[in-house]
Amino acid sequence: PPPPLSPLSPSRSPLLRSCGVPVAPGGVSAQAWVGSLRHPQHQRLGLAQLHPDVFAIAPRLDILHAVATWQKNFKRISYAKVKTRAEVRGGGRKPWRQKGTGRARHGSIRSPLWRGGGIAHGPRGPTSYYYMLPMKVRVLGLKVALTVKLMQDQLHVVDNLEMPTADPRYLQDLARYRHWGSSVLIVDVDEMPENIEKAVAGLKTITLIPVIGESPQKCPEVSPKCP
Repeated sequence: PPPPLSPLSPSRSPLLRSCGVPVAPGGVSAQAWVGSLRHPQHQRLGLAQLHPDVFAIAPRLDILHAVATWQKNFKRISYAKVKTRAEVRGGGRKPWRQKGTGRARHGSIRSPLWRGGGIAHGPRGPTSYYYMLPMKVRVLGLKVALTVKLMQDQLHVVDNLEMPTADPRYLQDLARYRHWGSSVLIVDVDEMPENIEKAVAGLKTITLIPVIGESPQKCPEVSPKCP
């Protein structure tokens, strides 16, 4: 006979959260353990059902790279600027006569051909590197990042962000005890509990953002995620 199921097996664990959006026929929902921040020990309260259209799609590293590159560049502005021959000081008179010297003809010592002259086709900042990326590509990049993090066991779900204390050391010990990695990103709704806001304010390795600020650029750089 098959061995009995353990108390923490998925078949006997309560389903604390189901998908709010219907799953297409034939689709299989992903599942993740639900923990809590109220105790240092990792207690599994139950399971959360995750929509397969977000957390179970085919990994597209090309899409992830395109979105990450766009996010790094769309705020980038280059202020590099060089002077043209019209802006360089000097060079008003002809260096020598046109004919009879045996040398090449020149009209100004500030020509781009001369050392110390102007620069032709150089940067003329400020230059913006902003460009539009289709919304479908950006949304797909976020889905890919969430799927990859879930597959790598680096996405963690908690019931809420309530903590018994606002001491930053409690949150650091919690991340160390649960092996969340050296950098943690916590995502929740707009209104955050007071204790976790105070605890995160004094930490550089743990970031707290609302769900509207989540992006693929942040997901690959952090280990856990607590939506």
